[in-house]
Amino acid sequence: MSAIITPFVLLVNLSARSTLRGLPEPATGSWRPPLDPGKPVMRRPAGLIAAVPLAALGLVVMAIPVLMVIGMVAGDDPPETLTAGSCARNDGSWGAQDLKPEPCGSSDAEFQVTDPGVEGCAAGDYLADLEYSADGATSLCLHPVGR
Repeated sequence: MSAIITPFVLLVNLSARSTLRGLPEPATGSWRPPLDPGKPVMRRPAGLIAAVPLAALGLVVMAIPVLMVIGMVAGDDPPETLTAGSCARNDGSWGAQDLKPEPCGSSDAEFQVTDPGVEGCAAGDYLADLEYSADGATSLCLHPVGR
């Protein structure tokens, strides 16, 4: 909610600030003149030193959404699709499959991709994640290639 409310509060504060700037200099009720307020804070050495960590914090706060947007735009590359009759290798674990197409005559080919059909995958076959099918919803079986 604060992300929605904050811009409105800042606008209200801007109008209050303009009202405050329009006020006359303060007058004292005594016979002495008011004390000199000194240099503005950002013209003092301590103010400049304090501005460095505040600027760094501001950069970090701004970097977080920028990096999130970059991550969403870049994202991961979609996995390459497999088709029945092709061959593949698994560069990851079975919990996190990383299947890559390979020519069936290659020594790197570990599995032949088959269609499960009505009866399902044969005994000893593995099931490929759905994301590796062309439509993202079709099951594919991975039959180990015996070498």
